[in-house]
Amino acid sequence: MRIKTFLAAFVLTALPGFAYAECSWGRAHEVTMSCAEGTTWDAASQSCVTTATS
Repeated sequence: MRIKTFLAAFVLTALPGFAYAECSWGRAHEVTMSCAEGTTWDAASQSCVTTATS
């Protein structure tokens, strides 16, 4: 009975930590890109390009 109680307590204590780790798993790969004024981000060339005005 003590082993079952210990395992249940361990699982209930550890699960929130695993849930938090799963939620922030892909965050390290996100990058915020900002371009200078008069340019916009072009996804095809992966760079800032000048904005054409007419």
